[in-house]
Amino acid sequence: LLDDPRMVLVNHTHKLADGYTITTKKCGSSTAINKDLQTEAADAFFAMQAAAAKDGVDIRMQSGYRSVDYQTKLYNNKTQYYRDQGCSEADARAKAATIVNPPGYSEHATGLAENTAAFRWLCQHAVEYGFILRYPKEAEAVTEIPYEPWHWRYVGPENAALISQSGLCFEDAIAVLQKLAAGQSVTG
Repeated sequence: LLDDPRMVLVNHTHKLADGYTITTKKCGSSTAINKDLQTEAADAFFAMQAAAAKDGVDIRMQSGYRSVDYQTKLYNNKTQYYRDQGCSEADARAKAATIVNPPGYSEHATGLAENTAAFRWLCQHAVEYGFILRYPKEAEAVTEIPYEPWHWRYVGPENAALISQSGLCFEDAIAVLQKLAAGQSVTG
């Protein structure tokens, strides 16, 4: 599972590999900021969107793939905001990083992250289409990101089922997989 590119962990401490590339497909709504997802994730999103529509639920992708250049712009703008508030360079960067991940450390660069408003429907069905809630409320200490009920991440249906059944957040699921791959016990 750790070799599965859909399971790439990206957060404050895990940077994407330099040169990471993906193919994307447009699937965002007309109001979306970033309209693309990685191709497999986009296809899964369209299937999930159609299923939700049959249940009378409107699901729209609002913020998908972000290039490193776009993420750099967001991060630099937020850093400048804190500099303008009188923060030192180091403090401005640290505060900015709590809101906008630095370039190379954002899940949006994977093209596998997706934001939406139809939370209840997604909680019941997203796993079937390969999506997990990326930043659950009970995992804030582990993810280091505040609860984001709109942030869904594509990992593939098999991986989503395993993560959902485990009750673990993505970081903890990856840690368990790494221990298993190293032949270590996961109970201690």
